[in-house]
Amino acid sequence: MIRIGVIGQSGDISAELQQLAQEMGREIALRGAILLTGGTNGVMECASKGAKEANGLVVGILPGDTMDRANKYIDIPINTGLSFDYRSLILVHSSDALIMVGGGNGTLGELSAAYLNLKPVVILEPSGGWAKKVRTIAYEEEYLDERKSIKLDYAQTVKEALDLALSRIKK
Repeated sequence: MIRIGVIGQSGDISAELQQLAQEMGREIALRGAILLTGGTNGVMECASKGAKEANGLVVGILPGDTMDRANKYIDIPINTGLSFDYRSLILVHSSDALIMVGGGNGTLGELSAAYLNLKPVVILEPSGGWAKKVRTIAYEEEYLDERKSIKLDYAQTVKEALDLALSRIKK
């Protein structure tokens, strides 16, 4: 099965971002892919909720050794025993493609890790946060540096983001 990682900020998020993240999770499930997230709150919880509402499978790649940070929509919790930043590396390596929804500093680190590991990333620009800003700082608007390791894709809608992500996954 195809594994789509959703990256985005934790904590309190706006109603608009909650709606976009839920729609993203739902669309991933409807397309028959597995949703992977960092398993906690914010964008991760809302995407997980959307996927569950569409009978999707949700994997949470959790920091630490306990379930106390896991959101209630996770089917398969994976305790990494690691801090948030190292947990994120497992999420990146376990995903066939990633979609950036909003994002703060941790999400920016996940984007960089994905780029370094040649993982396709689609950035949902209208979701705000770093997703809205990446194009303005990216090399030639498409890369994170002059090596042009892997092209970043940008989407304006959830469905467009999924279309792009699925098209970038090597068969």
